[in-house]
Amino acid sequence: MAEDNSGEISFKKETVSKLLARFFKEDKTRLGGDAAVLMAEMLRIFVREAAVRSQKQAESEDCDQVDIEHFEKILPQLLLDF
Repeated sequence: MAEDNSGEISFKKETVSKLLARFFKEDKTRLGGDAAVLMAEMLRIFVREAAVRSQKQAESEDCDQVDIEHFEKILPQLLLDF
């Protein structure tokens, strides 16, 4: 992940491309630049949503800190939503 000029966290297009390419079954499969940018944006939104939902879960349990247990509780619904 990298931070851009606006302070937003984002995924590097090259990192996303290499990560996705590892799961291609055929060597001839290629990932276009626009697809990599779109996937990086999807990952950014997914991670941000996971953080927000985990924080809300922690707050609902009157916790001052978000733990892995909070993330585990929100994960099933998060995966269904995406």
